[in-house]
Amino acid sequence: MPSLQYKSLLHYNSLLFRNQFLNVSAASPPSPPPPNRNLSCRITSQSMSCSSETPLPTLRTVTITYYELKDKDADLSLKIEEGFGPNGLGILSITDVPEFPSLRRNLLCLSSRLAALPEDVKKELEDPQSRYNFGWSHGKEQLESGKPDLLKSSFYANPLIDVPTNGAYLIQRYPSYCGANIWPQAALPELEVAFKALGKLIFDVGLMVAYHCDQYVSRGMKMQKDEGLEQILLRSRCHKGRLLYYFPAQLSNHEENSDSMSSWCGWHTDHGSLTGLTCAMFKRNDVEISCPDSAAGLYIRTRSGEIVKATFGENEIAYQIGETTEILSQGYLCATPHCVRAPKGKEASGVGRSTFALFMQPDWDEKLKFSEDVYIHKEL
Repeated sequence: MPSLQYKSLLHYNSLLFRNQFLNVSAASPPSPPPPNRNLSCRITSQSMSCSSETPLPTLRTVTITYYELKDKDADLSLKIEEGFGPNGLGILSITDVPEFPSLRRNLLCLSSRLAALPEDVKKELEDPQSRYNFGWSHGKEQLESGKPDLLKSSFYANPLIDVPTNGAYLIQRYPSYCGANIWPQAALPELEVAFKALGKLIFDVGLMVAYHCDQYVSRGMKMQKDEGLEQILLRSRCHKGRLLYYFPAQLSNHEENSDSMSSWCGWHTDHGSLTGLTCAMFKRNDVEISCPDSAAGLYIRTRSGEIVKATFGENEIAYQIGETTEILSQGYLCATPHCVRAPKGKEASGVGRSTFALFMQPDWDEKLKFSEDVYIHKEL
């Protein structure tokens, strides 16, 4: 079994993986799919789009209750395969998680307050050395058109460890993962508490998801205990939380970009292991409202090439599979390209959106073992 450090995968991802996803034969496999099957790559367009007049299918995510999930003796293989397997959407959601509704609300309500802080205060929260992967970030990302994304802001932090390492060499070599958290302790002290509380909960539930993923995968391939997804995530020091806030747009500015299927977040496939997501919160004039456009939301490109809208409840935690997990599991668990579409129309004018994602990923020096049977990008 050849090994490759996670840093190499990340470097490769930044150069080539962004427009690719791994594809498995469309034939329905038994549960679990046959081991050691070859995986192939298919290029996907960065500018995938669909006419705003064409209705697209809406699919509910596969759901697992928290009480099922925490039972290690429960056989959840059918649901894991339905959500994460070769014919799944690469996403499932967990219901009835204790304390999650209040922790979600506490944090998401702070995103607009953070964005409204004075510019000089937010400047102090920026971290150029980490390529803006810690602290405040606004206007640093680009839209698919190549223009700066000024409608979206982000705040990044590791919800589990404030200072993952003091090693100067590591911080210089892996600035996006080894940097230290930056909190607005004077301007918005409650942000740190709310961010860590929600991030820790999503991580803990994510470990339970990972455990059942390992149980499913181990039925089809040989895997040492310390090579499983759960253990890889448990020993990692570089998980990253991202609090997002989409500024309210005026109708004229909003209409410029809202025709695009990926108007709020461009098409991409997560490169890490497992991503935990909250349902978005929408506000107008600081009052919470329902999403003003039923066509807005998360869109996924399926294995057959169809684009569908995926939905889950506001009191559920959704989890998506990343490319690293797909490779390590030899395709038993599959990642899918996805994007986020902004609401459009008069009702969407002046509406802000808040959400949170936790990117669960291997440690910067984790040695990942890939099967010799997987020939993806073997030239590397």
